[in-house]
Amino acid sequence: MWQIGVWEQEEGLAERVTALASARHAMVRACSHPALLAGVELDLLVVSPGATGWAGALALSCHTALLPGGLSALTRSLPAGTMLSYGPSGRNTITLSGLNDGHAAVAIQREFPSLSGRSVERQELVLPFDGTITPDLFLAQVGTALLLDRLPKRS
Repeated sequence: MWQIGVWEQEEGLAERVTALASARHAMVRACSHPALLAGVELDLLVVSPGATGWAGALALSCHTALLPGGLSALTRSLPAGTMLSYGPSGRNTITLSGLNDGHAAVAIQREFPSLSGRSVERQELVLPFDGTITPDLFLAQVGTALLLDRLPKRS
């Protein structure tokens, strides 16, 4: 059973991750501070753009972490085997290359393994985006879907 942690500030990401994981054998644990996930061997840690409490990151243990780009302090302190970032910068693993007419073009900048070991290759996905969540939360959701082998439906 995959252990998935969602570190957020009630942004709705945990519900979205839970929905994505429902078809998989996975346990999703949501928290507002990383210390609440201490002692749990996580297969995946998903960090929301609004997450706070960086000092507690040292207490975590995860195989793969998906976090907002530009958090170099967290990247250095988080013990994870694989780090993937999302955000607007081209330096991030998962980024937006365009938003228009109810669609988002999501660019996968470099190859990475899903939790099952399948390779997620460099590509651009054109996906429905209704704007009800922020682009960063959308990227976190897309990244989670790819890590869980749940390729989002293309437009």
